[in-house]
Amino acid sequence: MFVVFEGIDGAGKTTQLHMLERALAARGYRPVVVREPGSTRIGEAIREVLLSPAYAEMAPATEALLYVAARAQAVAELVRPALAGGRPVLADRFSASTVAYQGYGRGLDLTVLREIDRLATGGLAPDLTILLDLAPEEALARLRGNKSDRLEQETMAFYTRVREGYLELAAREGYLVLDATLPPGELAREVLEKVLGRV
Repeated sequence: MFVVFEGIDGAGKTTQLHMLERALAARGYRPVVVREPGSTRIGEAIREVLLSPAYAEMAPATEALLYVAARAQAVAELVRPALAGGRPVLADRFSASTVAYQGYGRGLDLTVLREIDRLATGGLAPDLTILLDLAPEEALARLRGNKSDRLEQETMAFYTRVREGYLELAAREGYLVLDATLPPGELAREVLEKVLGRV
């Protein structure tokens, strides 16, 4: 079982992922958790470059290629081996982030992005993608005062485009869309119910 949490920055993906991780562990599962970018030695090095405000001049294509490179390493090193061993994988972002952020947000060609992502993942797709939907205004309010990384310094217009991209993907690909303004405990119960229904 491969479950991915998606959503704009500030939507609460990491919180929900860890709540699900604990709930599954309490039921005897041994989930493997992956964050993008990161989770591997190479991925964490890429993460430092991608999120550092020192690289504000980063070209959109550079950004996309770095994210996809980190994903390729995580898939090869962590995701595929875990799935092959029968362990559930919980990911904080995956392919949809590239389409939403670099495609809709940055304006890169969606066909090209899907091709480079296919190279990175070998066509691996999540069994369930959970989109935590949040208005950009609310996301920026949550992030205010925490502008520690390059992407969290983006504008309202950027996050509006990213959210629109996510919602289009969700409608086309059948994501589970949840209201990220709901209390975390309520969201976690709904997530767990959906995941247990598929395990």
